[in-house]
Amino acid sequence: MKSHLKTIATRTARALIFTSNPSILIDEFISLCHRRELSRAMEAMNSLQRHGIRADAVTYSELIKCCVAHRAIEQGRAVHKHICSNGHTPQTFLNNVLLNMYVKFNLLADARNLFDEMAERNVVSWTTMISAYSNNKFNGEALGLLVLMQREGVRPNMFTFSSVLRVCDGLETLRQLHSGIVKFGLDSDVFVRSALIDVYAKWGELDDGFCVFNEMVTGDLIVWNSIIGGFAQNGRGEEALDLFKVMRTAGFPANQASLTSVLRACTGLALLELGRQVHAHLLKLESDLILNNALLDMYCKCGSLEEASFVFEKMSERDVISWSTMIAGLAQNGQTTEALELFESMKSSGPTPNYITMVGVLFACSHAGLVDDGWYYFRSMKRLFDIDPGREHYGCMVDLLGRAGKLGEAIRFILKLQCEPDITIWRILLGACRVHRNVDLAIYVGKKILELEPGDEGTYILLSNIYANSQRWEDVVAVRKIMDGRGLKKEPGCSWIEFNKKVHAFMLGDKSHPQIDEIIMKMSLLMRRLMEVGYVPDTNFVLHDLEGEQKEDALQYHSEKLAIVFGLINIPKEKTIRIIKNLRICCDCHTFAKLFSMIENRHIVIRDPVRFHHFRNGVCSCGDYW
Repeated sequence: MKSHLKTIATRTARALIFTSNPSILIDEFISLCHRRELSRAMEAMNSLQRHGIRADAVTYSELIKCCVAHRAIEQGRAVHKHICSNGHTPQTFLNNVLLNMYVKFNLLADARNLFDEMAERNVVSWTTMISAYSNNKFNGEALGLLVLMQREGVRPNMFTFSSVLRVCDGLETLRQLHSGIVKFGLDSDVFVRSALIDVYAKWGELDDGFCVFNEMVTGDLIVWNSIIGGFAQNGRGEEALDLFKVMRTAGFPANQASLTSVLRACTGLALLELGRQVHAHLLKLESDLILNNALLDMYCKCGSLEEASFVFEKMSERDVISWSTMIAGLAQNGQTTEALELFESMKSSGPTPNYITMVGVLFACSHAGLVDDGWYYFRSMKRLFDIDPGREHYGCMVDLLGRAGKLGEAIRFILKLQCEPDITIWRILLGACRVHRNVDLAIYVGKKILELEPGDEGTYILLSNIYANSQRWEDVVAVRKIMDGRGLKKEPGCSWIEFNKKVHAFMLGDKSHPQIDEIIMKMSLLMRRLMEVGYVPDTNFVLHDLEGEQKEDALQYHSEKLAIVFGLINIPKEKTIRIIKNLRICCDCHTFAKLFSMIENRHIVIRDPVRFHHFRNGVCSCGDYW
């Protein structure tokens, strides 16, 4: 009781002192704001309000920053109300601090109201608001404010353009922004150049991005990382790697961003040896989750699961990306049981599975024929993890049912989808129709694909062959006439193989490789040996305008066969022959690779757009279920 009375007496005495000497109250308020004692500072501010006293703008800015740090929204609004009380108009500097506070609280409506009420708005005011809209994907509002800003005679700065470039909604807008950047003399700014390169890369205009990069001597690692990352992300890995070499020669160090891009380039080109060199470099650096995830992805997509597992086990920190990458890697490389076991471990000891995790799980089920498991995981996604199924999950389910021969169930599943089935889903079903030789459904699905994409040459060719297999020659002629009229041709198969830090490419009918004569001679000898152990060329899916031996010749020089024989000639027996292919491997090449692995006692890994095939001792990791 005595203590309570003493506190009241102390506060009363202080109040009397502050009333008689307001400067003491202001000094106390300033001290509390700078010490970031929010609760006591708010009490002192209320005393200022009662006595009609104001502090300076810097002190109020400190109090507002304190509110932001404590996520104290109501206190922040109270500070704003106090500052503007009795008709007082804050300075532009203080209004900008308040504006930033509302943006940090994600109260964009409050921020815009304050912005519209400001008597004077400088470049900081405009940029704060534009950046807020950009960060929240309000593209139209951000671009509209940039126009208004210039009409009011306020000159945009590097931060303004860096922000607005993020919400660029098309190439025309991008080029207009680029012109504005040049007009205001900001094209030499590191951050603006980097943002420009990033956006050109996003829209697939890498040559324009490279022009930005080349316009002046690049003296900053940020710009190098942007151009290297742009090429790596857009499938131009060789150019990305060439630029990385030039960057290192120029004396720039490799950091997280550049090494991540190099790993992405290695992943796209299946350059396992170069990826291993990057891994060796990473061992000298501090552990980094982003880099480790990129390294894990590289090993998985180069088909080296032993090294991927090693990286995964050694990671001191794993996030949902790490787990999802490893699950998908196991599934794509035919280790379905291991993939599902890892998923169960993730559920018990890892982060909560996300959308991508479930794509990997369903992929594992579809490529192992686990129909019941697939249905269970698909139906439990929402209930267990609050994940709404998306197109990728639907595609996996169609693939699962199609591979299992449940074509009727697959088409019913598609027709019941809440969203309109896209071309990918129809293509998956068409592939299943080809495997299970369901001509009528294949024709129906093929027409659905051509409604969505009339120029899809693969579908025309598949339909032509399906008609031919059914001896519907009038339909074959009709399809070929459409193809000729549209100028459509089958995309040529291409296979790549790495040897001595160089990528060797092979295409059907292309005889430009310096070792092609040796390869063809070796191929002829190999074919004889394969036929002795039961190899019979499967010409079922060769174009039907070829006849007899022509079909067999076309098969003999498929790109992956040429790449395999190149590997046989050049790569030591103890090393794996690793090939990447742009099209799905055909049945004939699959049989060829199995028998080759048996008679030559070689390990072959072929990565096509869908999965990996590991051939050893006459067996493939897919179990012929592909």
